[in-house]
Amino acid sequence: MEYLKLYNGVEMPLLGYGVFLVSPEECERCVTDALEVGYRLIDTAQAYANEEGVGHAWRRSGLKREELFLVTKVWISNAGEEKAAKSIDESLRKLQTDYIDLLLIHQAYGDVFGTWRAMEKAYRDGKVRAIGVSNFQAGRFFDFAHYVDVKPMVNQLQCNVMTQQTGITPLLAETDTKMMAWGPLGGQGVDGIVKSEALANIGARYGKSAAQVALRWLTQRGIVAIPKSSHKERMAQNLNVFDFTLTDEEIAQIATLNQHDTGTVNFSDPQFVKYLIENYG
Repeated sequence: MEYLKLYNGVEMPLLGYGVFLVSPEECERCVTDALEVGYRLIDTAQAYANEEGVGHAWRRSGLKREELFLVTKVWISNAGEEKAAKSIDESLRKLQTDYIDLLLIHQAYGDVFGTWRAMEKAYRDGKVRAIGVSNFQAGRFFDFAHYVDVKPMVNQLQCNVMTQQTGITPLLAETDTKMMAWGPLGGQGVDGIVKSEALANIGARYGKSAAQVALRWLTQRGIVAIPKSSHKERMAQNLNVFDFTLTDEEIAQIATLNQHDTGTVNFSDPQFVKYLIENYG
């Protein structure tokens, strides 16, 4: 495993296991398999309704808490200083831990500044080792980071070889905010990456699959990837990407695959924002 150092010195695995859309019933089994395969970063969220499954899995794994890197996110319904603070304690209870390694604001709406104040306090109190945001597009991220005391350490965005997020990258560098990629293999129902002939051709040189090349492209650039699979064999394949290095020429070739730089979900669409606020705010 390779690691990324956040600006406060916390080291974060460059590859983890995500549990988005993993049912509460399946989560414990999937996380148990992931930990057995060798994953040490688990990414969940309050909105996924499976934090308890993550907690049960790691507790029964026999691993020491310091061997794990647990990530969760504050949902819109818990926005605001008081509600966010209570939700953080609830996440700690469900995850069966005294601290969260990385806590993110899940969406850029609601009282995000109130939520951030609660997160900053949790950070100062030792309940959280690092704090950041998720799905904050360029303009929203700049505005937010400009007005908070503790700059976000991570911004989790949809990022993969077809959604490369090149536009926001220089902006993140200004605050030394690292990128974390959800949907690193395309996301739910998207298989263009794993079936990419260009990636398969590159992978053939190293005995790797198109998916492994796509994950290596992210981790080699210092972007944390959190692929999801319910199959243990695939979990192991996704983790096995640190024994080869893409060349500059291959990196340049992959850059040409970019199709929609900021992602397939328009988080600035008024109708999308209206839906989130009216249903979860």
